[in-house]
Amino acid sequence: MIKRFIAAGLATGLLAFSAVASASALEQFKSFVSTTKAAKGEFTQRQVKTDKQGKTQVSNASEGSFQFARPGRFIWLYQKPYEQLLQADGEQLYIYDADLNQVTIRTLGDALASSPAAILFGSNEVEKNFTMKEGGSRDGLDWLQLTPRAKDSPFEQIGIGLRNGTPEAMELRDSFGQVSLLNFSRFEKNPAMSPGQFKFDIPKGADVVRQ
Repeated sequence: MIKRFIAAGLATGLLAFSAVASASALEQFKSFVSTTKAAKGEFTQRQVKTDKQGKTQVSNASEGSFQFARPGRFIWLYQKPYEQLLQADGEQLYIYDADLNQVTIRTLGDALASSPAAILFGSNEVEKNFTMKEGGSRDGLDWLQLTPRAKDSPFEQIGIGLRNGTPEAMELRDSFGQVSLLNFSRFEKNPAMSPGQFKFDIPKGADVVRQ
């Protein structure tokens, strides 16, 4: 009886995994948005350019960690090649440059709505701010293409690469044709988080700029 119970549990799990694996990118994304209230992980970021000969050049490589809790609370920390922190408490966005010991404070407001950050950190109203369509499969990922509805968005298109219902990559194409590529690792959904961990404390002696 115990063996049958275990076998039945494994079968159910495999069926559920198969359903996620075979889902379209849009279905995977909608499931991610609706079920992921918080997450944490690590990232790498690169700028990708194609020269006149069609060769790909990678520059400005950086890496760090992130954590977020919807809506609008996140910590995005660049650790290499230099330290910079972007942190939001749901109302204010703080940008801290450790080398300059400078904090820039902005009202979060509508600025988050049509930005790539809204996809991971914002509310569940992604379709309100972006049009979405399937982008096919590439590099083992199912891609979703998002186009901002706002005409003044600095981004022309955003690609999200998903695997088994989890974002593993993002491609950000701006209005100048530049492409930034983000890759996510150690992605943990809905970890335990303390209520006050997104509160930003201004470092002693820091220069504060409000915008």
